Amino acid sequence: MPSRSHAAERYLDLLTGCLTRELFLDEEARNIDLNIWIDEVGGSTGIHGTGIHGVEELRDVLRANNWRIVHRGGDRAIRQAGHDWPPTAETMVGKARLDNARDLATRAVLDDIPGDLIETGVWRGGVTILFRGVLDAYADTNRKVWVADSFEGLPVPNADLYPADEGFDLSAIEALKIGVDAVKANFERYGLLDDQVQFLPGWFSDTLPTAPIDELAVLRLDGDLYESTMDAITALEPKVSPGGYVIVDDYGAFEPCRKAVDEYRETNDITDPITTVDWTGVWWQKS
Repeated sequence: MPSRSHAAERYLDLLTGCLTRELFLDEEARNIDLNIWIDEVGGSTGIHGTGIHGVEELRDVLRANNWRIVHRGGDRAIRQAGHDWPPTAETMVGKARLDNARDLATRAVLDDIPGDLIETGVWRGGVTILFRGVLDAYADTNRKVWVADSFEGLPVPNADLYPADEGFDLSAIEALKIGVDAVKANFERYGLLDDQVQFLPGWFSDTLPTAPIDELAVLRLDGDLYESTMDAITALEPKVSPGGYVIVDDYGAFEPCRKAVDEYRETNDITDPITTVDWTGVWWQKS
């Protein structure tokens, strides 16, 4: 069995740090509320002694000069745990889950487990970019990375058909609606957009049952809801090769996701032990 290459792992270390922006947290800029900022640094003499008083006057100055108020620097512990939605990073899953995806993808390549790699629910594409980076680092030119997402955010829950999803409506969150062109641009940023990357745009129920995927070495589920998780695992888990890996991002965070996974495993007599990654992520190896 081939061993891990020091040069390949150093490249993947750097790629991981870029995808999470952990390497650049001191440069990360966040907009801050002008009212709070004025309360903190203003006063009777005006903001920083400029003579500017009040929110509207400050806004006029900012607009006139194309300025904005920002706070620099993120919280490393929060980013590593995946407890924030980064302003620019390509992934929100945090370091532990990203390292897990990288490790299992690397194992699949080095152990020659047959099949491609897929994530269902990709946001800005960070995990799938890392999957492609693993293939590049270990010169695997045969496998594909499948990028499956609606690229329109999450669906409105159908509580009549899927009662477990009632009360989990995330469909209006604009931050989750990342278009396919934006995700492709993120791959291009790292020089990793090529014909080994295949996109499956649309709702999982429409795209996954007929996707031209023969075998999978790694299946990573990140659908949040019961419906999305069940659609993905039902269509794709049977294609995971023996020795391959199933990863679930939201098992600990979202009860509907956990319910779908548990029901599928029970229905299909899957007893492979579940391994915990962090506060929400889990995985198992298919026997």
